[in-house]
Amino acid sequence: MKFLTTLLLIFFINVLTINAQHTISGKIIDTENNPLTFANVVLYKIGSKATPKGTVSTDTGFYEIKNLASGKYQLEISMLGFETQKVKEFDLSSNKTFNFTLKEESQTLNEVVIKSKRPVIKQTAEKLIVDLEKSEMINTNLQDVMRKIPGVLVTNNGISIAGNSGVRILINGKTTEYMDVETLLRDFPADNISKIEVVEQPGAEYEASGAGAIINIILKKNVRLGTHGAVNSWIGEDQGFEWGSGFSIASYKNKLNWQTSVNYSQPTWRDDLFLMRTVGRETYNQATREPYDPDNFSIAGSLDYYIAKNHSIGIGGRLNTRKSTRTSKSETIISDVNTTNTLFSENYFNRDRETFNINPYYEYKTEKDKLVLDFNYVDFTNDNTNTLYDVAGSTISFVDRRYIQDGTYNIKTYRADYTKTISDNLKISAGSRFADVKTDNDLQTFEENNSGNFDKVNEASSRFVIDETILAFYGKINAKMGKWSFSSGLRYEDSNTDGTSTFLENGVLKTVVQKRPIKKLFPSASLSRELTEVLGASISYSYRIQRPSYNSLNSFQQFLDPFSAGEGNPNLTPSYTNNYQFNLTYEGQPFFTVGYSKTDDVIFQLIKQDNSTAQIRQQEVNVENNANWNFRLFAPVNFVKGLEGYTGIIVTNTDFKSSTYNVDLNKWNLIWFLQASYQLPWDVNFEVSGNYGTGALEGQIEVDWLTELDFSFGKKFLDDKLKVNLGFNKMLNRGFVGNIDYGNGIAAVESNGSRQNIQLRMVYSFGSKFGKKKSKRNRNRDEENRINDSN
Repeated sequence: MKFLTTLLLIFFINVLTINAQHTISGKIIDTENNPLTFANVVLYKIGSKATPKGTVSTDTGFYEIKNLASGKYQLEISMLGFETQKVKEFDLSSNKTFNFTLKEESQTLNEVVIKSKRPVIKQTAEKLIVDLEKSEMINTNLQDVMRKIPGVLVTNNGISIAGNSGVRILINGKTTEYMDVETLLRDFPADNISKIEVVEQPGAEYEASGAGAIINIILKKNVRLGTHGAVNSWIGEDQGFEWGSGFSIASYKNKLNWQTSVNYSQPTWRDDLFLMRTVGRETYNQATREPYDPDNFSIAGSLDYYIAKNHSIGIGGRLNTRKSTRTSKSETIISDVNTTNTLFSENYFNRDRETFNINPYYEYKTEKDKLVLDFNYVDFTNDNTNTLYDVAGSTISFVDRRYIQDGTYNIKTYRADYTKTISDNLKISAGSRFADVKTDNDLQTFEENNSGNFDKVNEASSRFVIDETILAFYGKINAKMGKWSFSSGLRYEDSNTDGTSTFLENGVLKTVVQKRPIKKLFPSASLSRELTEVLGASISYSYRIQRPSYNSLNSFQQFLDPFSAGEGNPNLTPSYTNNYQFNLTYEGQPFFTVGYSKTDDVIFQLIKQDNSTAQIRQQEVNVENNANWNFRLFAPVNFVKGLEGYTGIIVTNTDFKSSTYNVDLNKWNLIWFLQASYQLPWDVNFEVSGNYGTGALEGQIEVDWLTELDFSFGKKFLDDKLKVNLGFNKMLNRGFVGNIDYGNGIAAVESNGSRQNIQLRMVYSFGSKFGKKKSKRNRNRDEENRINDSN
């Protein structure tokens, strides 16, 4: 019995020894005895195929890996900017302590990184992803980058995708609608862009508002250890001399990551309108020439602090100002069989905008979980004054008018997003968002009196205040099984919009309140499958709402010239769109796409002619039915040796029908496009983009054929620190030439922007050459897209 007891005791001691759980720990410092935070610690078990265990050092440089079985191991310590150290093989039968002193790298800073001239492009069911991290960007601004995206057309009229120009541009999830697209494309530096997502079927995590695609520009965080920056400058010729300059600097070390930038620009361009129409027996031939030369200034900064291993906080802010003064000149010749009269007029515009934004956040992140708490505050002011007056030489009298409009917008948005990665094949996410919006627009109208002064016209003046709240909840699941991938999401939005108009009518001050509560579910889903090793297919669906812009709800009217006026519509209601899309991909690249959308009560820019006053009025209205088909075929051009890029065709059909407004428009059009680059001798990079279209519907305007051509030359100097780009834009562009059917007459119209723009851009980079990828975070800024002033 005693012998048996002894054997059992020896057996249990051996079992406990074999299954004992051990710990490895230690401290990591640099050669100056400073603790190194977030150093990578990886432990490999020799002879095992199990996933290695790992951790990172704390703010004191301490690391610890627990619950380790006995055996032979290898330990590796690494940190960006420091030489890697290893303990190649050791036996673990008890707790171990390994301390490390890491030396800074000195010989490996200039290691060769293989990069492609072409960005990595991947088409998924929900979006097209253009990854610029591994591409060598000779181009220097956002406009050049956009021309690299298959099917995205950059034209005089802005950006369009599949024939739809209602594209929302986001930067890190923040809207840019308060900026004019022309300046944004020219000023925004390409070196700051990590990747671009073209989201045609937004999932539940996106705000449900919007009718067109979303282009989300994801910026590089601070991607280098140490301090680095860049200086950029450009000069050009468009409608006169134009120029811009900017400076950015960033630093990352241990727990602190900060960056700031300053930019200033004075671009120039113009929008000209030529209109010929008939009113009764008279012909109205109108020419309006409108130059733009705003002063744009922006300063931005962000600070991220890593509290502990999985916790970080940060804050970002920016200030944008835009001042613009310009004079639009109009000449209207009115003639019949017997007489000819001319009315000369000028409209002097003074615009002053300022946007202030601050955005604090908290983030918790592990390999399996991610939680983001985000608050965004926006204060936007838009003060406008314009004076419309006649000019000497007119044979028709006109009463001069002045409009003073002061607008303030205050937006507060609270957001919480949580993502759980259950496995490589299953991920769930959920979140909530609350937006509180207050806007105040005060329009005062004046007319000139007999003494040459301006008197206020109370009956044509108004104040419009909006108080809106939007509460949203969403959930989404992403799953993969074999060759199948699936995502499904559901978003619920509860919005309440109160619009209060104050105006004078028949000498009596009136206040009218309009309430618009909306409670609605917005589903989205996608399904994709790998058909072969190179072919893939996907289908997707999304349901969306387009709310009217805040300014469009105000019933005020403004004359742009003596015979043209725009006015708001307080009776506008949201429109709802069902979007469907089918994608066929080749090696993950876009190959063939079919899209269909059906919109009820689409918001439509209606242009009407009043034959009794000969005036044209523009007003947004709800058109009952709108349907769009698009077919897209893409092909890479690398079948030509040395050529990289895409070509393809886009076929669209647009249909508007309304019995209320007597609208019946339907048009097919085809666009061929080319986006390509070629390496010339002496390492000069040549890029060209162009397109030709057979015609299209631009709202109520039926446009004839279109064509555009842009090209540029780029080269690097000074050990790749200096990038120089010479661009020739709008070289063969044809303006919008077509017809407008008013219902009681047809007008010939030509809308023509600038021609032959030339720009020389230079970017000089300085500082650390270390490279470290940091996480990107899309901060919340959803409501600003409805601040819709185009001036």
